[in-house]
Amino acid sequence: MTRTAVLVCATDPILRGGIVLALRGRPEIQLVDDANAEPARTVALAVGDRFDERVMALLRRMRARGYRRIVLLAGAIDDNEVLAAVQSGVCSVARRSQIDADALVRLINSAQAGEGSMPPDLLGRLLDRVGRLQTKVLEPRGLKMSGISARETDVLRLIAQGLSTREIAKKLCYSERTVKSLLHDVTVRFELRNRSHAVAFAVREGLI
Repeated sequence: MTRTAVLVCATDPILRGGIVLALRGRPEIQLVDDANAEPARTVALAVGDRFDERVMALLRRMRARGYRRIVLLAGAIDDNEVLAAVQSGVCSVARRSQIDADALVRLINSAQAGEGSMPPDLLGRLLDRVGRLQTKVLEPRGLKMSGISARETDVLRLIAQGLSTREIAKKLCYSERTVKSLLHDVTVRFELRNRSHAVAFAVREGLI
């Protein structure tokens, strides 16, 4: 069995101890510390009560050390904080009250595979807010999206709805290779890190 290396960092020792206890002994997980971790192959798990300056400091330190698969586990997080977290390098976000040990392991393994995740209610409210902004502010002024094609926009919108590559290909009548190529083009063009970052970028820029 391939084990996923996980570095757990938290804003206080009690939070860290609880997560370490939940993951210790899981056959899929190999807990590591910062001294012996390989950042390119390790999922970094940041844990905090809120998305505050202490969590931001954890994320900055992780990015500076070279970690690119970062999962944020927070007690509470709002719409604006989700975007800030993704901009700080986070690929997945979860609330501690909504996740158990099994779900946390699945989230970690998904991050290791390059996939992203965030609470559906947060993503839904973000998309709704951006949709109102586009309808009430951009369209009346004749403003249009630029730098991204209609096909790329369709793919990002469906990614934001949680569809897999196969589901997107079926819905749009594309091949899976075409879907992957479109997403790759967007991530390279705008220097995005992963699917979650691409969705956050699209939301922030009013593309979806």
